Amino acid sequence: MTDAEQSVTRWEPPGLFVHPALFYRTSEEYLRGVGGFVDTALAAGDPVLIAVPGPRLDLLRDHLGPLDADRLSLADMTEFGRNPGRILAGLRDFADRSPDRPARIVGEPLWARRSPAEVVEATRHEALINAAFAGRDATILCPYDVSELPPAVCADARRTHPVLWEDDRRWSSPHYAGAAVNAECDALPLVPPPPDAHALTFVDGDLGEVRHRADTWAHEAGLDTARRGDFVLAVAEAAANSLAHGGGRGTLTLWDEGASCLAEIRDRGRLADPLAGRRRPTLDSAVGGRGLWMMHQLCDLVETRAAPEGLTVRLHMNHG
Repeated sequence: MTDAEQSVTRWEPPGLFVHPALFYRTSEEYLRGVGGFVDTALAAGDPVLIAVPGPRLDLLRDHLGPLDADRLSLADMTEFGRNPGRILAGLRDFADRSPDRPARIVGEPLWARRSPAEVVEATRHEALINAAFAGRDATILCPYDVSELPPAVCADARRTHPVLWEDDRRWSSPHYAGAAVNAECDALPLVPPPPDAHALTFVDGDLGEVRHRADTWAHEAGLDTARRGDFVLAVAEAAANSLAHGGGRGTLTLWDEGASCLAEIRDRGRLADPLAGRRRPTLDSAVGGRGLWMMHQLCDLVETRAAPEGLTVRLHMNHG
């Protein structure tokens, strides 16, 4: 064991936020790392949230047996975090319910069947956790299946987590990059819309036309009534943000990828707060982000790219 590994000998220094990545290969390693973490937290009387993909959730249920629901919350991450932009608010909501107790959370936001676009936004989520929970008495353990995940995803985990766990070893990550990872996600190019995508430039006073165009297009694309309504509302929120904060104009592009309908809104705005839309706004909130919050709640995936020349928001709404 190296000096760096020896320097991290406890799961969490008292009163500090700790964000470890746990690398595992087998179910036995998973239960030893995650199960051991949960067992210790429950024995201490701390509230625990487990948000992992369904098969891993079943494995942990078998390990834990019947437990008091007041002490343990369970969520299937494939639903809880289908849109990675929703996860952080869910974790904060859980921690806020017990402000006088340390929060102990297992969150597994990346698994082998994530799409490339989802991987980028889930990696961004992992980077933003560190800012969102800084100074709080909480531990968020993030398991990574190195037998199934691409090496690049595991390499990113070493850059988004200050602490690494593997087997019985605990060590500070020499590759931790902090907030730089969020900027790197913004620098990644989006896949261009197809040549036959439907495009509309809008200015102040055109919001009604934006809604009408999005609704008509989504109907023709085959979205059902409920999902079409959510899609149009999310598009309208994005366009309203462009008019209010993006220079008073923007461009809407619509296209269908087969599995999902996409809307991209580009403007000359800035996203000054990288946590905007990823924390639940209050009625008297001064930090904004209500529009982005709604987009994350309504859509199956929200991609953002904040660049010096402007902001791009890409909304995904799955069929069915």
